Amino acid sequence: MKAYAFAFAIIAAASMAGIAGASSYLRVVEPFNSTLHNGGSIYLGNDGPGQPFFINALANTTNSTGVLIYKGWSFMNVTGEPYGWIVTNSSKYEYLMSVEVTPSPNAKPGIYAFNVTAVNVGNYSKLGIVRFTAYVNITPNVFKLSVSPRVLSSGPGQPKSVYITINNTGVSDSPFEIYVRGLPAFNRSLEVIALHHTSREFTYQVFENEPGLYKAMMYVDSVDSPQVHEEANITLSVKASIQNDYNALGYGSNAFPIIYEPAYAVMYFINLIAKHI
Repeated sequence: MKAYAFAFAIIAAASMAGIAGASSYLRVVEPFNSTLHNGGSIYLGNDGPGQPFFINALANTTNSTGVLIYKGWSFMNVTGEPYGWIVTNSSKYEYLMSVEVTPSPNAKPGIYAFNVTAVNVGNYSKLGIVRFTAYVNITPNVFKLSVSPRVLSSGPGQPKSVYITINNTGVSDSPFEIYVRGLPAFNRSLEVIALHHTSREFTYQVFENEPGLYKAMMYVDSVDSPQVHEEANITLSVKASIQNDYNALGYGSNAFPIIYEPAYAVMYFINLIAKHI
């Protein structure tokens, strides 16, 4: 609740700065749209320790007489960042200016501030500067995880799909890694991207070669921040049957005695052909 109250105060302060009437402005377009004047401020939202994020803004603005200057701002830079943070300033003379900010991986939870400045080189267009304060809330709680189904049934070596929904409520586009633990068979990890402020569903397949009832855990970690982590338990029931063995053969599994029986092998190919008719 403190972060939300702080965000409201920042938005109100930024609005008052706009009302103050500086003619030059900066149009921020990522991580969300905002128009800022000199001395203003912006609350960016949540980010995980070590997760890089971008602030993107357009180069166009107006001069002191209200005339639109298409590439008024020459570049954008960051100053006053907290100790241990990494900053990459924007290139010069691009229409879309972009700064990258990476908080320290050891940053403790809390709200941090730094300055962002839009510069008109040599003040050629008589714009002065626009400098504003950006605030970001560092927290490991930057996404919500949904896993379905939680209970699955398959045959030995037969993959089953688990649907992973990642609701990224933070400002970073840092990739996530999806993996499972608790199954003896080797299940590969999957690297995915759920963009900031979006929700996206991914399909992850799990399998086990030996019959049994397995209690496993699905994990989703931020690639850039081990502290950003969610997990969910799943149950996989693996049962041997002729039909399941046929299906497993179709996935390349060859660990079943059934394949050594010529009659069963013929039945498998008949079953495979029937699926494609």
